[in-house]
Amino acid sequence: MKIYLAGPDVFLPDAVEIGRHKVAVCAAHGVTGLYPLDNEIDRAAPDASRQIFCGNEAMMDAADAIIANLTPFRGAGADPGTVYELGYMAGRRKFCLAYSNDGAAYANRVSRFMDVTSEDGRLVDAQGLTVEDFGLVDNLMMIHALELHGCPLVTPAQMPIDVWHDLAAFEACVRMAAARLIAT
Repeated sequence: MKIYLAGPDVFLPDAVEIGRHKVAVCAAHGVTGLYPLDNEIDRAAPDASRQIFCGNEAMMDAADAIIANLTPFRGAGADPGTVYELGYMAGRRKFCLAYSNDGAAYANRVSRFMDVTSEDGRLVDAQGLTVEDFGLVDNLMMIHALELHGCPLVTPAQMPIDVWHDLAAFEACVRMAAARLIAT
């Protein structure tokens, strides 16, 4: 089983090392991790961003599954590129797994960044926009895509001190993927 390893990990200062570690965790469980930074890209080329996009889509096409890191990135929700990748894989009916090292409800996380109030029975943000409040860890489209196309979102019982380097929830996803491989 080949698993595409999606997430904002690629933006970390030690992104290559994180990727190597994740790929090693996958190998230890008998699956192959495909890490986006393993694509050969000429970053000086005028079309570098398109090369990254096409390389990542080709990697996803070659994969049987995805493990998406949905830990909030630069805000209350998941990285938008990772969300695209999860949707891409769900749309192709591939096995979808994901984790978030912040298990707080989305509405609670929004309130970390701005004032959220109750108005006419709904939560609204500082701009008067409705804040999704179903008690889910992130947007309902991601949460239910996981439930319907793979496994429910994995979150730790307690948020780790280092949400970017704690891979316990990631490894739980890898174990679930490996179990599916054995079952088929």
